[in-house]
Amino acid sequence: MPLYRHDIQPDGTEIGLWHIEEPEGVLREGLSLHPVEQAQLTSITHERRRVEWLAGRRLLHHMSGRAIRGACLKDAFGKPYLYESRFHISLSHSGDFAAVIAGPTPVGIDIQRIVPRIGRIASRFITEHEASVIEPQSATLHQHVYWCAKEALYKAYGRKMLDARRDMRILPRPYAASGATLTGEVRKGDFAAQYAVRYRAFYHDRYMLAWATETKRLAAEQS
Repeated sequence: MPLYRHDIQPDGTEIGLWHIEEPEGVLREGLSLHPVEQAQLTSITHERRRVEWLAGRRLLHHMSGRAIRGACLKDAFGKPYLYESRFHISLSHSGDFAAVIAGPTPVGIDIQRIVPRIGRIASRFITEHEASVIEPQSATLHQHVYWCAKEALYKAYGRKMLDARRDMRILPRPYAASGATLTGEVRKGDFAAQYAVRYRAFYHDRYMLAWATETKRLAAEQS
């Protein structure tokens, strides 16, 4: 079983990483799917996407500690949830890895394979203020931090329709090779919340991982 990592944070939040090495048949074996999940899997025509989908569900089941698997369903906004569980969850996958987070407050997670071309689109999701601390020697990794962090915020918010530059904010900090915790905010209409956003590069700096946990609700800005 290629469980790459399973960490439990002091607040009870759990982070898991799965190194995807198995073919679809092995991942599917013994994984009892809810009819809604089976319909989702059937609708995925690309073989690799099916493997990624299954790896995320298998990792989630492992992390749950349940003898009988709980279904991973979606709410009205498309946000995944674990049936009959008090934990909030989020899933992500990229390249050869799947990632899952589960926690007692709204959470989001994102994993991305490091690609140099991210610099071409960085201005679409990074504000000038956020970019002010990016240094040339770590620019590509730092840009991936912002990408993953805002994807994690988007998933923790869970209602879609967020603008990365207008509705999500990251308090700028220089890039830390060992990982760090950032402060993030989501402000959209009458919703406002603050998040702890943690990140780390791993697997020889070939992947970036970031996860967000809601820490408090804020007063919405007056229009």
